[in-house]
Formats: sequence, C-alpha cells, structure tokens
Amino acid sequence: MVISCSAPNFVPQQMPNHMSSLLSSTIFRKVTMALSGLFLMVFLLQHFVINITSVFSATIFNQFSHFMGTNALVQFLLQPILIGGVIFHFVMGFILELQNSSARGTKYAVFKGSANASWVSRNMIISGATVLAFLGLHFYDFWVPEINYKYIEFLPEDPNRYQEELVHKFEDLGRVIIYVISFFFLSLHLLHGFASAFQTMGVNNKYTSALKSFGKLYAIGIPLGFAFIAIFHFLNH
Repeated sequence: MVISCSAPNFVPQQMPNHMSSLLSSTIFRKVTMALSGLFLMVFLLQHFVINITSVFSATIFNQFSHFMGTNALVQFLLQPILIGGVIFHFVMGFILELQNSSARGTKYAVFKGSANASWVSRNMIISGATVLAFLGLHFYDFWVPEINYKYIEFLPEDPNRYQEELVHKFEDLGRVIIYVISFFFLSLHLLHGFASAFQTMGVNNKYTSALKSFGKLYAIGIPLGFAFIAIFHFLNH
C-alpha cells in the first residue's frame, strides 16, 4: 500500500513593514519634530551669545562673526545641517497640523479648543508660520548679502565689516518693529514647544520641574534678548 502524503498548500504571508509603519506614525513624527526643535534651540542660544556681543564690543562681535563666516566646517557642514533642520522642523510641523485638523473633523473626535488646550498650543501653526516668515526676512537681510559678498562678487575679506552691517539693518524703525513682533511670536512658539518636546519624549523624573522652569526662562529670555539687540542698535546708530 502506497501512502501519498501531499504537503498542505502554504501561502507565505508578507511580513509587515515595521520601518514603513514607524516612519509614518504620528508618534515618530512628533519625536523627530521634538528633537529637531531642541537642536534648533541649541543653535538659537549660540546665535544669541554671538549677537549680544555687538552691544558691548564691536571687536569681539567682528571676531566671532568672521570666524563663523570663514570657517570651512561651519560653512560647509554645520550650516547645511542647520538649514536642513529648519526645513525638516517646519515641514513636519505642517504635516502634524494637517493630521490634527483631520482628526478634529472625524465624527468620533470631540474637540473643544478652549477646554482641551491653551491658546498657544492651539495656534502653534500661527506662531510657527510667523517665525518661518521672519526667517525668510532674516535670511534676506543677512545670509543673502553674505553669499553675494563672498561667492558672487568675490570681494576681499574684511574682518571688521560685520558690526557696521548689523547696525545698518536696524537703522530702519519699520524693520525693528517687524523683528520685535517676530520675537514675540518666537517666544510663544518656544513656550509651548519646549514643554511639548519633553512631554513627547516621555521625560518625567526629578529634573522635570527644573527643566520646565529652564524652558520658560529660555523661551522668554532669548527672544527678549534678541529684541533688545535690535532696539539697542536702532537707538544708538
């Protein structure tokens, strides 16, 4: 007797693409946005430290600015990373805002803005868009002329030109007002963004209270410091 054993039909199932699911998940996007935001806050602090020197020492400001403007590592590695970080942060912010808007429109979603979140939290897209528009102006004021100076007109290096160029930009009252208003919205954006970043990453330990206090101090102090620089140079040009 011959016993025939036929193998059962087996249809292999495709393994789920965990990486694709991760990249498209809201949690992943929030975490990466939080990390990019913290990265930009580090740059903002460094940018403030350099710019505040223009208030009390043109020599030190010129030295800092000349180093940052001529150092190959800064120009061709750190600067592209910074620009990429800015673009990534704002693109991710708009994507998350679209997701949130879509979620509010579903039948099962109950959303009462004033009850569920603060005004700053509900309007991060407004403060973010204002900051983005300000960055466009800031690039036009300082980055574009710098590119033109070095790579289009190929003018000779002048390590003492930076203070004069900075002060010249703040001779116009209208520009100073735009900068101050932009710094106000930057402060609002940072107030919520800093706290939200650590909440997203699940930071909750004995240092949480101190981090929140530091975040508030940073979110108010840094934009206020930048506004002071603009007003100072307007009044003393």
